[in-house]
Amino acid sequence: MTRQSLKTILLAAMLAGAAAPALAQITINIGVAPPPVQYEAVPVLAPTQTWAPGYWAWNGDRHVWVSGRAIAKRDGYRWASDQWVPRGNGYYRQPGYWVRDTNYVYVKEKKAKKHKHDHDDDDHDDDKKHGKRHGKGHHKDD
Repeated sequence: MTRQSLKTILLAAMLAGAAAPALAQITINIGVAPPPVQYEAVPVLAPTQTWAPGYWAWNGDRHVWVSGRAIAKRDGYRWASDQWVPRGNGYYRQPGYWVRDTNYVYVKEKKAKKHKHDHDDDDHDDDKKHGKRHGKGHHKDD
């Protein structure tokens, strides 16, 4: 294989990879510190959800606020929020991610047990109040 054909194959592979969805995240380094985090009221969430707080994103020339959102909960993990981390003379955004929760205790839900209905006790209490009528009907006095 010639050197030129190898370059052509590598260039084609790179271009094909650019068309595929990106699996790696891009790190953005900027020299402008983000504003203070905005307060957001956390809504009532379903038991299967957790809250991912809002964060400041960079739109190319300034920070813009991205509102918090409900995300599907992962048992045994907690959500680490998006944040801007100082690095050298600038800042870079660390996207939110799941962290193993070392304090998590798995609790298995117990199904409600069916209690056996004690037929004899319930029916005979009624018999004491109303007389015994099991299958004999009412008697007529002749």
